Amino acid sequence: MGKYFCSETDILSGWDQVLMAFWLRYPNPFSAHVLTEDVVFRELTADRRLLSRRLLTKTNRLPRWAEKVFPAHLSRCVYILEDSVVDPHTHQMTTTSWNLNHNTLMTIVERCVFQQEAEKTHLRREAWISSGVYGLSRPIQEFGLARFKSNQMKAVKGLEYALSKLQKMPPCLLGDQESEKPKSLPPSAASTTQKPQHFA
Repeated sequence: MGKYFCSETDILSGWDQVLMAFWLRYPNPFSAHVLTEDVVFRELTADRRLLSRRLLTKTNRLPRWAEKVFPAHLSRCVYILEDSVVDPHTHQMTTTSWNLNHNTLMTIVERCVFQQEAEKTHLRREAWISSGVYGLSRPIQEFGLARFKSNQMKAVKGLEYALSKLQKMPPCLLGDQESEKPKSLPPSAASTTQKPQHFA
């Protein structure tokens, strides 16, 4: 069947700032595994929703036991496609991403929802991890789940880093919507309560 992961995070910054930090978060000290990011297309719909598709390249180092099983020429890079919808009416952004290569080895589908709640932003992150390798699907899924947990923590820290940089910028560089004095970022801009769930 596969593995399922879910975490919920409260980011102590406004929705507008979080979205700006999301688009500007690469590069950052916590994203060494992210090699490239490219916008494939971007469209503003008639109801003013912003649709985007991005292609990201990330490193994909296998665990040592897997290096003995799979061919040495197996690519160590994974290509990720990310679709996003920004809805200014509901103050919500939804992103869905999945890997384009290594699908037989492992597929990870991730869904994130950034929702404005008062003066903070609530982030719900879900992931579905599966493998089509007969006889090895369970350890591969366990590895994928552990790797995803590690990377999603880096993603939160990277977003915090981007937020801290934005809040140090002069208001004139942030546009009219950021003309107010930026709020200081607490030492921990996000408190994460992870609720991992598994299904066999």
